[in-house]
Amino acid sequence: MPFTKVNLRLPALLIALVFAMVTVGTWAWLNRPETEPEWPRKVWGFALSPYQPDQDAVKGEYPTREQIARDLDLLKGKAQAVRTYTVAGTIGLVPELAAERGLNVALGIWLDTRLEQNEIEFRRAVELAQKHRNVVRVIVGNESVLRGDMPLADFLKMLDRARAEIEQPISTAEPWHVWVKNPELAEHVDFIAIHLLPYWEGIDVEKAVDYSIAKYREVETAFPNRPVLIGEVGWPSNGRTRENAVASEADEALFLRRFLSWAEKEKVPYYIMEAFDQPWKGQQEGAVGEYWGVYDAQRHPKFEFTKPIVRVPQWQMLAAVSVVLAAAMLFWFYMHSGTLKNRGRSFLAVIIYATSALTTWVIYEYSQQYLTVTSVTVGVLLFIGMLGVIAVLLAEAHEWAEAHWVRLRRRLLVGPAAEGRNGGYRPKVSVHVPAYNEPPDMVIETLDALAALDYADFDVLVIDNNTPDEAVWRPVEAHCARLGARFRFFHVSPLAGFKAGALNFALGHTAEDVEIIAVIDSDYVVTRDWLRDLAPVFSTPQIAIVQAPQDYRDDQQNAFKAMCHAEYRGFFHIGMVTRNERNAIIQHGTMTLVRHSVLRELRGWAEWCITEDAELGLRVFEHGYEATYVPHSYGKGLMPDTFIDLKKQRFRWAYGAMQILRAHAAQLFGRRPMHLTSGQRYHFLAGWLPWMADGLNVIVNLCALGWALLMVLLPTKIDPPLAMFSVLPLSLFVFKLAKLMHLYRVRVGAGARQTIAASIAGLGLAHTIGFAVLKGLFTSNEPFFRTPKHAHTPTFIGTLQACRTEALMAGALLLGAWAVAMNLGDASFDRKSMDGPDLRAFVLVLVVQSIPYLSAVLASVASALPIPARWIGHGYRVIDSGDAYATIIDVPPPAPRPEVAKPD
Repeated sequence: MPFTKVNLRLPALLIALVFAMVTVGTWAWLNRPETEPEWPRKVWGFALSPYQPDQDAVKGEYPTREQIARDLDLLKGKAQAVRTYTVAGTIGLVPELAAERGLNVALGIWLDTRLEQNEIEFRRAVELAQKHRNVVRVIVGNESVLRGDMPLADFLKMLDRARAEIEQPISTAEPWHVWVKNPELAEHVDFIAIHLLPYWEGIDVEKAVDYSIAKYREVETAFPNRPVLIGEVGWPSNGRTRENAVASEADEALFLRRFLSWAEKEKVPYYIMEAFDQPWKGQQEGAVGEYWGVYDAQRHPKFEFTKPIVRVPQWQMLAAVSVVLAAAMLFWFYMHSGTLKNRGRSFLAVIIYATSALTTWVIYEYSQQYLTVTSVTVGVLLFIGMLGVIAVLLAEAHEWAEAHWVRLRRRLLVGPAAEGRNGGYRPKVSVHVPAYNEPPDMVIETLDALAALDYADFDVLVIDNNTPDEAVWRPVEAHCARLGARFRFFHVSPLAGFKAGALNFALGHTAEDVEIIAVIDSDYVVTRDWLRDLAPVFSTPQIAIVQAPQDYRDDQQNAFKAMCHAEYRGFFHIGMVTRNERNAIIQHGTMTLVRHSVLRELRGWAEWCITEDAELGLRVFEHGYEATYVPHSYGKGLMPDTFIDLKKQRFRWAYGAMQILRAHAAQLFGRRPMHLTSGQRYHFLAGWLPWMADGLNVIVNLCALGWALLMVLLPTKIDPPLAMFSVLPLSLFVFKLAKLMHLYRVRVGAGARQTIAASIAGLGLAHTIGFAVLKGLFTSNEPFFRTPKHAHTPTFIGTLQACRTEALMAGALLLGAWAVAMNLGDASFDRKSMDGPDLRAFVLVLVVQSIPYLSAVLASVASALPIPARWIGHGYRVIDSGDAYATIIDVPPPAPRPEVAKPD
């Protein structure tokens, strides 16, 4: 069935409407107005740094006189005073300009490790204090003791000197706990200037005001003979969450409006931290340092001063955008998934609406920052990665829904049902068996099974290509002679083109009256009814391929092979079944039947591609033919004996997929008119998405390790990635595990241990697949790798060598997680520490990213140890066809073959 559009029924529309209402309701509930005390008509004071958005105090860039005047004009009538931090440059003009506007000034003297600059700063401050009557107090140093800029004894002498030379009251400004820890400071000041910034201490905003009041009272009690002034009090509007403290405009408004209400009632003097956002501070305090202003960097108020507080004022617009995006995606899936039950539709609605809302929120949150070239570049890269994660998530969700919640399967044939409708049609079949350096006993077993087929009109062509040892292929040649005239053996050397070359050689020696070409690998033992059941399906003229699943007979040999078998089964009992509904299966190079005339029309197998089977299947679809899948085992082969061989096999599959993607990009993306339907394009691209995500993941992991290293080396300059960008990847990981656990139980018939084993085997191949994808996107000359049979069990050293890259990556990621976690610091007082959801999410990401690599190590070790298969499980629960695949319906009558693909 192509990706045919269907009329949306009333239940589907109702489901979409209900979840749209739930989405809007959730946005509304999270942003319900909160009534808080109103902002005072005139606050006691503002901390003032009048630097403009394009100025950097660290570089000595100062605002002009006019710019300072405009800032003070904005504060005139709204505050009684301002507090400065330095007198350098034009900042020394503040007392003069403030006096013209009726504002008092708490004059700041900036002190740091530069002793000569400290003296210049001090002398100018003395002059300004003596000159301007509106300078009502002088604050010597700002958190100088906290930073340890100079020995405490030297700092105390500086305070004494200031008291001697300046008439106004003198103090220094420090966080409340510095005063408590250094009570001797009080003997050298006239008043106590404390900073109350509960955000830095990780206090929840709901508790922050009470916490601040308690610390204010604690300092009052500790220094009963000194008046206590709050030199800074505030909350940031953006930046990293710190333990329980969330930096947001709503929380800034809530904290300040509550605190100011208390301060006004108690007549407590304070300076709000601060008047205007200062983007330059981000390089010193992290991103949060930019966002402490009541006004933003463009001098606009950041929140309501009197009206109720709404956490996201633009929530209605964001809700509308998320609903429209979700509805568009949902209707697209609904229109092309006509057999979904309402449970499946509801499942998709939950995933799509949640994903759309989360994506909208992430983009909004990121856009609220002060963006630089660096932050925009990082944001774009993270956003592209996020879109990739969303694409994989939606594809996985769609497959989950269609694998379980459907009313019927329109195109599925199960076992003898294929033979039942077309019992009178018995085309001549030529079975092609390519072989290279295969154990002769194994190939002979394969030929004996073919000789026992319950089918009259067939022959067998065995093509041994390039086997160097005559002792390997001669016994097979002799056995073909014993089996009779219908078995023909060819040893060809040299022969180019790997397996495809061998199959093309066989095609050239196929009789003209053969209608069907059957291909099996040389290790497969087929059942007697294989051709009897499946060859009649070709009575439908448009059918060009009939595919049966790959299956294996050595799954009970050891635990490693039981793991591999469990992993293989998932695709053939889930993915192939859903793809078959849209005539979009992946053709496999064994247990496949191809119409002879179509194969010749398409000029045979592609020798340039190391997955010639999947490439041929796509070409068949491009030419308007159909394929069908029968989820019934008609033959069993042998699995790779070692983990390194399993990796090489999966590398070939992924690399070949990228070869196909590059060669057929014009057809897959609709740039070249062919007969591919939108459903076929969707399944091929969506089916490769997880592999391409593994490729991207390799790059992401390397970047994550680099980021972690920089965080450890430069903890005050490098922040962890925003947690918002970690939510989707972590959600996808959990989602895929949940999908695997559910579908393996209800569609594969696996038990818990088999499901866990399948996940370990699959995850363990992620790095190999990712590397193959990256290599396949940029190269095209990787040779074909034959999966060896009856290989020797590897030594333990060989096992470690087989997974050394994965082991190193796992170790590096876990070490990075540990090193970053150890850098948390004391969030109570150390502003350089990074503890919070962003860092914890990053640590969790590093740990989660190590799981596939650890799985590779487990799988490799399992391949070397004599662990019995029963530890994984024996056999699979039989899934009733009616339950697993819904209604079985005959192959639909052939549709007229279109001249060109019609747009959907």
